[in-house]
Amino acid sequence: MELPGPTVLTEARLVTLAGDAGHEVLDRGAVALSGGRIRWAGPLADLPGDYAGWERHGLEGRLVTPAPIDCHTHIVHGGHRAREFALRLEGASYEEIARAGGGIVSTVSATRGASEDELLAQALPRLDTLLAEGVSCIEVKSGYGLDVETELRMLRVARRLAQVRPVRVRTTFLGAHAVPAEYAARADDYITEICLPALHAAHAEGLVDAVDGFCEGIAFSPAQIARVFDAAKALNLPVKLHAEQLSHLGGTRLAAQYGALSADHVEYADEADAAALAASGTVAVLLPGAFYAIRETQRPPVAAFRKHGVAMALATDCNPGSSPLTSLLLAMNMGCTLFRLTVDEALRGVTVNAARALGLTDTGRIAPGLRADLAVWDAESPAELAYRFGFNPLHARIFGGPE
Repeated sequence: MELPGPTVLTEARLVTLAGDAGHEVLDRGAVALSGGRIRWAGPLADLPGDYAGWERHGLEGRLVTPAPIDCHTHIVHGGHRAREFALRLEGASYEEIARAGGGIVSTVSATRGASEDELLAQALPRLDTLLAEGVSCIEVKSGYGLDVETELRMLRVARRLAQVRPVRVRTTFLGAHAVPAEYAARADDYITEICLPALHAAHAEGLVDAVDGFCEGIAFSPAQIARVFDAAKALNLPVKLHAEQLSHLGGTRLAAQYGALSADHVEYADEADAAALAASGTVAVLLPGAFYAIRETQRPPVAAFRKHGVAMALATDCNPGSSPLTSLLLAMNMGCTLFRLTVDEALRGVTVNAARALGLTDTGRIAPGLRADLAVWDAESPAELAYRFGFNPLHARIFGGPE
């Protein structure tokens, strides 16, 4: 939606998410926008006189929420893994495919062989699909290079996405994603010789906003991840972690010990893990697309997260193998249907808590001073956003405007 100057959106069904709980829908709400920021939000009847002369744009009772945020993606990569999808249908497990040379390592070859421009061209259709659902901000991880040159190339492409599309991008270095074939059975050597040098090079080039790792039997142990996290902390970079997706290795508590922004997947986390996340303020990022795609049966401990007050986010985990998902709306539906989240939890999961998972404090809610990133929906209530699947009710996307 193009807004030429200072504007008051009127006749909105407004969901600000400014409070700590609930998603009250304010009928006949209004939002004042200028300079790329939200200046005021509340009942139209209470609009201060300071905004009386501003341009008004009526929304005819449409629902307005903070713009969605996809806080966990691997959207920059080469190739696809449709063949592995067929193998899983024939009975092979995700872990069996990975140990046989498929999985993450198979995408490494395609990514290493792609130029920066080719990686950008392949990523843009995936990004455009997310933007069409109102998404204003995405996280993009590296991790399909597993050598210094390709890891840097991936991160450069991630930065370029924000130059060619109206989107905010947070980059995450995921050098500790898998052990490449040339370092088979030598994970520690890989971290020493490739992962840590790549991290330092990426940081020196200004390409890294956070550091991630994959703590799993088919990837890296907690002790190995701790080496990466120590390097990140020395560079003053926040950390996050793929933890407890396929087994329980202690990754969630490791993430909590390091004050991680988020622990992601967490299907095998337990109540002690939930208590640790709550104490550290670490967000649990739930990824139902991967749960669905690889036919997992172990659900994340949502009840324990609720009990201990752990913030829960939702994301697509868009990647070529375990979650080729490019719909955050479908991730909301899956979060409710598969993980039994409430509508409020799902909505907060792609707004307030998704922002927290990325360390962002200027977005995810509708409140004065925050970025003017909004989604206008042809809907009456937030439940409609999670209720349908295969349907996009977005009416307009407002990204950092108007000036």
